[in-house]
Amino acid sequence: MESMARGGTRWKRFAVVMVPSVAATAAIGVAVGQGAVAASFTMSGQQFKVTAKQLDGTGFMQYGAVDAQHGGQKVPVAVSAFKRAEITNMCQSVVMPVPIFGDVTMRLSAGTGSTPIEAKNIYIDLDQLKADATFRDINIGVAAGDSNKGPGVKKGDNTDPGSFAQEAASATLSDVKQTAWATSAGTFKLPNLSLKVEKGKNECY
Repeated sequence: MESMARGGTRWKRFAVVMVPSVAATAAIGVAVGQGAVAASFTMSGQQFKVTAKQLDGTGFMQYGAVDAQHGGQKVPVAVSAFKRAEITNMCQSVVMPVPIFGDVTMRLSAGTGSTPIEAKNIYIDLDQLKADATFRDINIGVAAGDSNKGPGVKKGDNTDPGSFAQEAASATLSDVKQTAWATSAGTFKLPNLSLKVEKGKNECY
């Protein structure tokens, strides 16, 4: 179903990177809102925050990995994965400090109406999670490469297939707050998508 930035970002580079991505995300948002496409995406390179009122997922697995970030930085993460998930009232925010200009926040929300977000084969590389959680038919201590309930270890993940993992047939997480380094999904349907870019810090929590 969670944040931030490197201080060396230059304003010109920020503008070159942000303007096309904002335009592309807005175009995807319009198409998704009209039911035209299921957006596939990946986001990494800096921490971001995510909140959700509830996540209902089937085919859950979680294992440890190391994310290699831009510039060579390596970050230990817990990868939470679901074959399918429905998410209600999701907020995602990232803050980028821009020299001279100051902090800039990109904030996305979706699933705020009666229709939840739908995701397939979703992977979240997180380093902090707070939630009320219920797991059903759980198996703790399975090897990451042997899990058969979840979608399997993500291709390219820096992890040992024989390392500790856990899996469950289904899971429900409520009042979710998390910080993460990357999120990817095979398909991601975002009803009621809203994207805002503004000066200052306006994080999800």
